[in-house]
Amino acid sequence: MNKLSSHIEENEKNLIELAQSGDRKALAELVKRYEKTIYNFAFKICRDRDKAEHVMQETFLSMVKSISQFSGKSKLSTWLYTVTSNHCLMLARSEKKRIASEFDEEMSFSNSLSASDWKYTPSDVLENDELKTILNHAIKKLPEEYRIVFMLRDVEGLSTKETADAMKLSVPAVKSRLHRARAFLRDELNKIIAEDGNKKNNV
Repeated sequence: MNKLSSHIEENEKNLIELAQSGDRKALAELVKRYEKTIYNFAFKICRDRDKAEHVMQETFLSMVKSISQFSGKSKLSTWLYTVTSNHCLMLARSEKKRIASEFDEEMSFSNSLSASDWKYTPSDVLENDELKTILNHAIKKLPEEYRIVFMLRDVEGLSTKETADAMKLSVPAVKSRLHRARAFLRDELNKIIAEDGNKKNNV
């Protein structure tokens, strides 16, 4: 850890301690520090600006109410990802979205998959606007439980252990959900690209 990272972590630790003692300015600073991160993460899960705004507000309300219970055993960002994920899941369930068990049944018919099955590498997707659009549409089809794991691990860059902590899952469960999510997205990406290719060939 470099000196800058160490200084930032120490500064955040001080802010948390002040917030836990009732310092409103410290609490406001923590909200300001994570506002953009939490909104962006919520938007990636909910795929809707109004819902993301609602989830962000609920997340910080939960932080204000529960900051005294934060033990510091994990990063504050990981704790906030957990709270945000919970609010996203509650919102989805209240709207009666399709449940993860249906996705499990569908994916149980898939064969074992590997990165070599992808026709395009992750860097190809990031550098190609058309592929990013296709991937975003595919991500919308993932049940929230799988979408959150995929976003935390592959988009936000958390480790498997950090993702497990944020989701309150075992490491094997995270690996299983991530494998299924990647497999589904791979199939969706390749399927749509193949369909587009066929259309162009028929023109």
